[in-house]
Amino acid sequence: MPLDTSTYTLALLRLDGRRWNELRRMHAQISIQAAADGSSYLEMGNTKVICTVSGPSEGRRSAAGGGGGDANATVQVEIGIAGFSGVDRKRRGRGDKRTSEMQMTVANAFSNTLFTNLYPHSTIMMTLHVLSQDGSLLAACLNAATLALIDAGVPMSDYIVACTSGSTSSYSTNDEAADPLLDLNGTEEQELPFLTVGTLGAGDKVSVLVMESRVQARRLEGMLAVGVDGCKQVREILDQVVRRHGKRILESAVK
Repeated sequence: MPLDTSTYTLALLRLDGRRWNELRRMHAQISIQAAADGSSYLEMGNTKVICTVSGPSEGRRSAAGGGGGDANATVQVEIGIAGFSGVDRKRRGRGDKRTSEMQMTVANAFSNTLFTNLYPHSTIMMTLHVLSQDGSLLAACLNAATLALIDAGVPMSDYIVACTSGSTSSYSTNDEAADPLLDLNGTEEQELPFLTVGTLGAGDKVSVLVMESRVQARRLEGMLAVGVDGCKQVREILDQVVRRHGKRILESAVK
């Protein structure tokens, strides 16, 4: 069913009541699994992801050359999407193309951010479990992985934080008055052009940029600017989660 965008021009509100530059509710926890070296749970709206990190550990050598055979640590990512996570209840296999692309994007982003040179001939394994999907899936995976790596104590140059941004008009409509939107939900992603942007730290340095839909070039700059601003908001939320967790650890150590 086509997305009803009439509320954008009438009340400047989206279907879920948010304004164009508002994030959905975000909730996160650290150290949710004691057996893992690092773990996290993240909610972005109704998108829910669990991430566990194991390592750095000694890599297993293979004929293909993978698994910690280099001077730097190898970052490996595995994403499992539950069959009940989406409305279509589709079970994705290990060879699913979209899942493989997301795994490669997450692995490449953190390979350039983590200090892998400190752990030669080793492997850092990140496992992401998607429990619910409602838009911004790649962004949620990146944010959850950042928290889990912090919990595991793996050194990195700064946070990688991500969110999505889109446009109120599709490519075929070609609306000159189209406005950018921040943090799209699942329904909006199905109907509107959007991109996923990830930044490093509190600045404007873009480390991840993925766009799979068509959009007029003149709208891209506005979408990217809104996405980068949204990443700054996400970083503040994740930083508060990390600081609260660190405060609890210090208080328990004092007692």
